[in-house]
Amino acid sequence: MIAGEYPPRWGGIGSVVYHLAGHLASFGHKVTVITRNHSGIAPKQSGVEIVEVAWMKLPMSFTRSYAKNALKALKKIHATDSVDVIHAHLPLSSFSVKDFRYMRKNIAPVCSSLHGSWLGEKKGVIRAAKAGESATWKNPNDLAIRLAAKWYSKYERAGIFESSISVANSESTLEEFVKWYSNGKKFNSKVVLWGCDHKVFRPPNIDDEEEQLNHETLRTKYGCGDEKALSHESDTQTPMILAVGRLVARKGYMTLLRAMPGIIAQNPGAKLVIIGRGHMKKRLLRVALKLGVSDSVFIISSMSFENLAQHFRSADLVVYPSYYEGQGLIPLEALSSGTPVVTVNQAPLTEMVDQEVGALFTMGDHEDLISVVNQMLLDPEGRASKGVKGRERVLSKYTYEHNVSDFVKIYESIILDQS
Repeated sequence: MIAGEYPPRWGGIGSVVYHLAGHLASFGHKVTVITRNHSGIAPKQSGVEIVEVAWMKLPMSFTRSYAKNALKALKKIHATDSVDVIHAHLPLSSFSVKDFRYMRKNIAPVCSSLHGSWLGEKKGVIRAAKAGESATWKNPNDLAIRLAAKWYSKYERAGIFESSISVANSESTLEEFVKWYSNGKKFNSKVVLWGCDHKVFRPPNIDDEEEQLNHETLRTKYGCGDEKALSHESDTQTPMILAVGRLVARKGYMTLLRAMPGIIAQNPGAKLVIIGRGHMKKRLLRVALKLGVSDSVFIISSMSFENLAQHFRSADLVVYPSYYEGQGLIPLEALSSGTPVVTVNQAPLTEMVDQEVGALFTMGDHEDLISVVNQMLLDPEGRASKGVKGRERVLSKYTYEHNVSDFVKIYESIILDQS
């Protein structure tokens, strides 16, 4: 696997690659992940070898420098232990047409996962800037995406036409690639939505004394620990709203903050907990103060995986107001935890979330978000039902067991085609 993110980089791609690699290894496959070097230590998994390579620490540019060094590492690995399949995770690795052709001819068939597109990212950045989330120039990554997305899109186009197969993580992502890159030319493609770790992200176990104590401590910490909340009853008067994701403009946190006064007006005991790293933390805190809701807003930069899972279990509602996603894993992790989700009424989020497991609001419209959240909080029985159905939905088709099954079939098919 060639993946620009891998723990301790816990981005969406990093999380997916970590879990997919581990699950593949558990079924007896030998997995090597070639990723960017990092000051932290990658978590060990039986049967998974991690190879770190150097990269140029510049926005966007790193994808090309990393790809060149990843290819060198791949050649070295193949020289001593023959590779059967190359699984490249785009767009964080920018391979040229020549690179893809070399890999397919001299090493192994290539499966390219499409986690989203640079042009889609650019569209999301522009949407967020127009909605007053944050000025593009305030974040070097956003600025680089806006200025260089078109240039780097040529590597994505190379990926879809030069890979043995391209696997998109949503119907929406595949439609983007067809619209922007294909020019009517067909390419071998498939859609496989990523799952989540349903054993880590799971509903509360009220019989586990340690977990119950963690729940009570967490709810009390944020000032939303009335008796019913501590007992996991949904008709609490101190609801905990959770938002998770990088603190960048396209995640829509300003929309969420602008909605908080209206949410608190109807639910005085409501608290908002935001978990994520990024350049916007200070600005978000300033805006919360300006809106008069700073006592009801908490922003936590980082925490352990286990603590994050506890937050999903302990929350009453997860809000995901993003302006662009290739798929969006946070809603799945919430649903797997038995917590309903409010998200935007745009694909690909609508491929996972609907009225049965949550609710949708108009992207960027904080007034509509107020209305939807308040309706959800006003209906505790409905939220409880949505939480149960959300868990059932994840178990039915959004797990890494499903992903391993799907990708092994894909690997076998492209090996057969190339033989």
